[in-house]
Amino acid sequence: MKGWIKPAAGIALIAAGVAGITYGQFTYTKAEHEANLGGLELSYKEKDTIDIPKWAGVGTIAVGVLLLVFGRKP
Repeated sequence: MKGWIKPAAGIALIAAGVAGITYGQFTYTKAEHEANLGGLELSYKEKDTIDIPKWAGVGTIAVGVLLLVFGRKP
């Protein structure tokens, strides 16, 4: 593995962990249903919300810090 990949992954994990702790949840579109009845168009988008536990954010930050500290070759 190249010497810069582990520290870059560490920084990305730290950013993801901070975002997880800050926002706590994210919403995404699960399914979309459409129907066309003559000139009438109907659509239904089903949204789902995922809650991110605080321990997952803290764990992600910890792994990121470990990659930053121990990721570089001496």
